[in-house]
Formats: sequence, structure tokens, C-alpha cells
Amino acid sequence: MLEDRAAPLSPRQVAQQQPLPGTDPVERHQAIPAPGIPAPGAPADRWPADYPEAYAVVDVETTGLRSDDRIVSAAVYRLDARGTVEDSWYTLVNPRRDPGPVWIHGLTREMLADAPLFPEIAEEFTARLEGRVLVAHNAVFDWMMIAREYARAGLTAPVRRRLCTIALARQLRLPLPNARLASLAAHFGVAQRRAHDAEDDARVLAEIFRPSLRQAAEAGARLPLLACQPLTEWAEQAPAGAAGGSGGTRSPGGHGAYQWRTWRPNRRLPPSPYPNPGRYVRGGRLRQGMRVAFSGDTSVDRSLLEDRAVEAGLHVAASVSRYTSVLVTNDPGAPTSKVTRAAAHGTPVIDEAAFLHLMRDVEPADTRPAADGGAG
Repeated sequence: MLEDRAAPLSPRQVAQQQPLPGTDPVERHQAIPAPGIPAPGAPADRWPADYPEAYAVVDVETTGLRSDDRIVSAAVYRLDARGTVEDSWYTLVNPRRDPGPVWIHGLTREMLADAPLFPEIAEEFTARLEGRVLVAHNAVFDWMMIAREYARAGLTAPVRRRLCTIALARQLRLPLPNARLASLAAHFGVAQRRAHDAEDDARVLAEIFRPSLRQAAEAGARLPLLACQPLTEWAEQAPAGAAGGSGGTRSPGGHGAYQWRTWRPNRRLPPSPYPNPGRYVRGGRLRQGMRVAFSGDTSVDRSLLEDRAVEAGLHVAASVSRYTSVLVTNDPGAPTSKVTRAAAHGTPVIDEAAFLHLMRDVEPADTRPAADGGAG
């Protein structure tokens, strides 16, 4: 049994440590590697020198999927450079609000009442994440939930890079019917015990990631790593169902009592009332009517950036096309669709700091805004 002796656990904290199959000395001889993949303990013929030195496999359960939702439980499995499990950790978190879809994560208001608040587990969480690549299934969701919790606590999330197991599976061209965690688990012969339980999902994910990492290393494949930009400015939205808010109610009972949404709801932003003047010229100024697209993490919440761009008379584009004036991204080397299309179209690329600087002095449009508010 793996034990974590790095720091004592809070009396209010629920923490569990348990090994993955093949990591306990007693069980190691019983571990069966996935077909065609070397056993995790076997030495690799070659290991890419640019691979990360450590990983934190993470799963969080939340009150929902919107950007104003909160974490109710979190689990972290720490792995070394080659995927060997070092330890595991699990905790409940009191969200100080309705727990949301209890029928999914199983955590009731009563179960969370005595759990620690996020600021109370932040130090331990930081110790688990610091200096490691965050690995998660649909990693952007887990990362943004974590980043927001740190921001609310007046802290900076200690993560600088993340890896999504969905992206890794696609890169390895695994024969999967879909990108669900259950499909990956079935492919690697991993048994799920409690789906949507943070501790068990993190265990399953760690078991999946180990052979995936080994397979990628054996093939000399480039890992789909993305940069993480901790939040320094964000806007709290009114919870769904609250006065002035939008969406469903937060009653814990019954499926129909809670509206399931994506972590960032789609927003209908008004088009710029000015015609598109063309592409941004490096060293010049932004001009009203320019089409701006955003990609990747930003230190200022994306919704705030979009709102400020609209207020300045720019047009926020959901995708990149030949009409896009400029792409704003802090990770121009990321293998995202927007970055790829920007390169194909020759679209200028600037980072968030440059964009915020240019936003101070946006050049007025040559023509008056159209009466119907439309513009190309």
C-alpha cells in the first residue's frame, strides 16, 4: 500500500492513498500490461529527452460545468517521469453553495458540510501540483476550475503546463469508439469502480496514462502539452437560478432540476458596427471593425477580454479565417485549430500583454457605424 508522509492531513480532510495495479510490490507480479504495450516497469529502449520530469494526474468533481461553479472533491495521483506512481491524495471540498448534480457525483450538502474550504486545502493541493504537468481527461475543464478556485482564494495556481488524455489518445490513434473515459478504460483493460468519483476517476486515468505515456515514448511522439496561464482577473457570474442569472435552478433533487452546461456558456456577442479594415500590422494600432480571435489560456478571463474588445469597437470571432485581423494567444506554438489556421492564412499573432496594450488606443473607424450594427 502506498503511503504519503509528506504532510499531515487536516482532521476535516478526507484523504485516501491507494496503489495502482502493478505499483505495490505484492501486486507487481500480477500486473498485466495492455496488449502491444511494454509493462510500466520495463526499461524503455529510448526515452525522449524533452519529456516532462513529473506529472500530476487530476480529477475534480464540481457543482456544474459553468465558469461560476465550484469544486466539491479533488484527487491527485503523482507520477514520476516514466509514469511510476509516487502517491495519491483525495479530499472533499465545501463549495459553500448547493452541490449541484448529486445524482452524478453523489456528494450531498450534508456530506460536504464539514469538508474543508478550498483555501484550507490549497497548500496541500499546491504541493501535489507544483513542478508537474497536470494530466486530466478534458484537461481544460479541470484546469479552469482549479485556476478559478485559486484566484478566488487570492492565490496563483502552481500549474504551468497541462496534458489532455483525449488529445494524447488521438495522437496515438487509439481505436476508440469515442473519447469518453470509459472507452479509454475498456481499451486498456482498466476497471472503473465508481464513475464520477474524483478518487476513482483519477485512479483510472492514472492507469490509462501510464501505458499511453510509454507508448508515446516508444514511438518518439511529441506529447500534446499546452501552456497554462493562471487567472489574475476574472468576473464572477451570478449562479444559475439566482436573481439576474441565467440557466437552470440549483436544486439537488431530480435530473430536471439542474441544467447541464459547458464550462463556459456560449455567448452571443454583438458584431462590430464598423467594416473590417483588414489585418493588423505589427507595430501599428488596432482599428475599430478588426476581427479578433482568442486561443488558449489568458490571465484575464476570456469573457472580460471579449467584452472589452466589443466595447472598443472590435469584432470578436469564434474561429480563424482569412478575414481574421489578428489572433491573440499566449501559446503560439500550441497545436490548436486556431493557431494552425492562423499559420495557414498568414494571420498576425500577438500575445495577451500586447493585445491589452493595444486596447488602450484603438484607432477609430474611417466610417460611421452602420445603422443595423452589421459589419464584415
